[in-house]
Amino acid sequence: MSTGGAVSPTKLERRQATVHALLTEARRQFARDGYGAVSLAGIVDALGLTKGALYHHFTNKAALFRAVVEQVQEQVAARVVAAAEAEPDSWRQLTAGCEAFLRASADPEVQRIMLIDGPAVLGWDEWRALDDASSGRHLREALQTVIDDGVLARQPVEPLTHLLSGAMNEAALWLARSDDPRDLDNTVAALRSLLDALRVPAGGTG
Repeated sequence: MSTGGAVSPTKLERRQATVHALLTEARRQFARDGYGAVSLAGIVDALGLTKGALYHHFTNKAALFRAVVEQVQEQVAARVVAAAEAEPDSWRQLTAGCEAFLRASADPEVQRIMLIDGPAVLGWDEWRALDDASSGRHLREALQTVIDDGVLARQPVEPLTHLLSGAMNEAALWLARSDDPRDLDNTVAALRSLLDALRVPAGGTG
């Protein structure tokens, strides 16, 4: 029977709260200072925790950073999906999702964590695997749909996915180092032209 008093958090809830706090603070510091300048001591001190509490959840700084990168990539992928789902047909879903990826990647926090430090700290293979599991998966599904709808010529989807993903990641890395605010809109326009060139001509059979 309830006594009307406050309910104490469970062990799982406390664990989840600690992990959330660690990821939030680590993300803030990694985005602000860069991976190399951040220390685990600085993260736990900011939260009033001990290193033991951190090591209970993450084996080292690299493991904590990997979790932050994964979180950032999942959030970028969520923006891609939301933009795509707002469109009425498969072609506009593809183009809106690609544009959303570039615009999300222009966020300074995303640039620092996902694009600049991510590949350098995790290594290209691991970073690429995380990218493929998030935004890459959605791109693959969107391309398969437009191929099935006859908007793109029938072709193996895997090579096309890697070609477009590589082009967008390279563009995002370039934008991360650009000081010209016009470069984002110019890159989005170039991406639209690139995608339009892939379409089956009107009246074509695909």
